Parts: sequence; structure tokens; C-alpha cells
Amino acid sequence: MARNPNNKLERWEVAIIKAMMAETPRKTDQDILAYFTRPTRSINHGRIKDIRDTKTHTAVPAASAEELAEFLDAWPNVAGSGLHLIGDELLIKAREAMLHAVQGFNNPRAYFKSEVFIVTAVIAWTYLMHAHFKRQGVDYRHRDRRTGELLKTRNGADKHWELEHCLGNAACPLDEATKANLKFLIEIRHEIEHQMTRRIDDLISAKLQACCLNFNVALKMMFGAEHGLDRELGVALQFSGIAKSQRDLLLKDTDLPAHLVAAHLAYEDALPDTVIRDPKYAYRVAYVERSVNSKGKADQVVEFIRPESAEGQEIASVLVKESERKKYKPKDIVELMHAEGHREFKLYDHQLLWQGADAKNPVDKFGVELRPGDWWWYEKWVNYVRVALAR
Repeated sequence: MARNPNNKLERWEVAIIKAMMAETPRKTDQDILAYFTRPTRSINHGRIKDIRDTKTHTAVPAASAEELAEFLDAWPNVAGSGLHLIGDELLIKAREAMLHAVQGFNNPRAYFKSEVFIVTAVIAWTYLMHAHFKRQGVDYRHRDRRTGELLKTRNGADKHWELEHCLGNAACPLDEATKANLKFLIEIRHEIEHQMTRRIDDLISAKLQACCLNFNVALKMMFGAEHGLDRELGVALQFSGIAKSQRDLLLKDTDLPAHLVAAHLAYEDALPDTVIRDPKYAYRVAYVERSVNSKGKADQVVEFIRPESAEGQEIASVLVKESERKKYKPKDIVELMHAEGHREFKLYDHQLLWQGADAKNPVDKFGVELRPGDWWWYEKWVNYVRVALAR
């Protein structure tokens, strides 16, 4: 388990300890220690003795009899995960928020799955990073850049770092692909906060799955394997498989708002291919219906294939192709525009459009030249054409 470098008592706990020491019958230091040590924090028994001998915390007054009684009535005050509801509040909230995000997305009666997941998952990650910074002794409160004074909310509370600020801090332990995944979801969240989104689940589902897996990995890395969520939720059951015709229809008729498509493409255009293909950025799974010739395997809903096997390499090649950005030739774009009702749009019109926009300038990343004279256009350019024709 990750060791807590800040194994220390909080002020309110010192007050309770002093009240316990004044009780009759008298509690020993070992008796008192039992109330304040837990798996996520180990307190040395010498700290209790130092308080009794007035070597430390002399300025902290003892808790009242009522406060002590309230503490004892609530003790051990732990969640089902074994975490303390006060001392581990941030970690408990992080776990709970992510579980709510996943449960909400898996709800068969929910219509706004991705929107609810993104908002709740961002909250979960924010709490997780705050819990990590607190454990590492990092002050995660906003300060005035000039004076260094703490910034306050409208109601006078300290302003804590938002997730974007947490990801940019040097003490953030997350790798670049995990950060890219979260920054993508934050970008989408900005777009959906005040906009109608319609159906976006299929567009970003790989990012949501990666977000879940990344959260569980980070949670266990920071706080120990015993706090992981992989034992909380298993394989989701379905009422039917997905036919190829259904999948093709979903991919073809997404009915997505232009602002979401633009945000998606603009963000990914700035990412290197190594990040785009990293499963921590977008987790893609080959979902294959198969028959088995073994009684044992007949009970397995999910079967894991070794990457080095021939079958694993074949699946990997499919996933790599899936992760590459879709490319279009000019005639493909013209045909697509015709299908969308712009029958007057010709190849010559397309040529004039890209020349007028200087669209082959590599700065804009509208397309790529695979070999001399062989230019292919990205979805970003298709969307540009679509907007131009709609004017």
C-alpha cells in the first residue's frame, strides 16, 4: 500500500484525545491510539504520550464532554471500504463519485449518459487529485499571483484547484495519455454545459472507458490496491448483440452538433499519434461473437487473448486501423456533400475552396500528403466544407 508521508493527528483529533485522557476510568495511551489509527494512516503511539506529557499541541484545548460523546457514538465512523468518513473524506467522495458516474452511464433508462458521466467523473478526478495532494503535503488552494494571499469563494471559503489546474501541477503523478484523456473530457464538458448535445455516446465511448480504467489505476497507485473499484462493478450484461448494420448506421448518422464535432477534432488534431493510439487516452475493445469447443470456456463472458498470439496480433491490427484518423479523397468529399443535399458542389468547387483557404498549409492540419502528389483530407476539413456550404 502507498505509505502516507503525513501520518499526523489533526487539531480536532488532538482535542478529542485530551478529553479522553481526562476521562474516568483512565484510558491508556494504547487504548486511545486504537481510536485514531487506520489502514490509510498509521499513528505512532509516541504521539499520544507526547500529548499527555504536554510536549506537543499545548495550545489545543480539550474537547467538551458533549463533543467526546458525539465522537464515541459515531466511532468507528468508517465507510464500507474501510475509509474514515472524516479523515478520508476526499478519497471516499472520489470513489463514490466515479461509481455514480459509471452506474449512471450503465442505467438502461438514462438518455443523457455521456453528459452525466463526464460531469460526475470530472468531480471524481478532482477529489482524487485533492486527496493525493493533501497526502503529499501540497497546498492545492488558489492564491493571488502578486500578493500570495489565499483566494476565496463568494461565501468566504478557500478556492481549491479545479481539475485542469491539478493536471498542470508538477506534483501530478499522472502520465501524459491519462492527462490527455481528462483534458479531452473537460473540453467536451465545456461544450455541453450550455448546449443541447443529442447523441454523443458512440462518438466518445472509448474515451469514457479509458477514463474509468485510468481512474482505477490511479486510485490504486496513490492509495493502495485495496481501495480499487474493480471489485465494485463487474461485466455489464446486455439484452442483445450489435449487428454490423446497426454499427454502420450509428457511425454514419450521428446527428452531432457542429460545435461538438469541431471541439473533438480541434483537440485531437493537436495530439501526437502515440497519445491517440494509447489505450489510456481512448480504450477500444474488439467485441467479437464466437462459439467455443470447450466446456470450460462456454461459461466465460469475456475471454482475454494474449497480445503475442496470432489471434491477438490480428485483433491489434484491427484496433490500430480503427484508431487512425479517417481520411478522404476529394471525390469522397464531393459525394458526401451530394448525399447531404449540395448537388451543385463539384470537384472544381472543392479545389477552389481549399485553395482559397490555403487548406494544405500544414499549420491547419486539414489533411496529409501520404506520398508526393497524394493528398488526403481529414474529418476536420470535411466539417470546414460542410460549414462553408451552409453559409
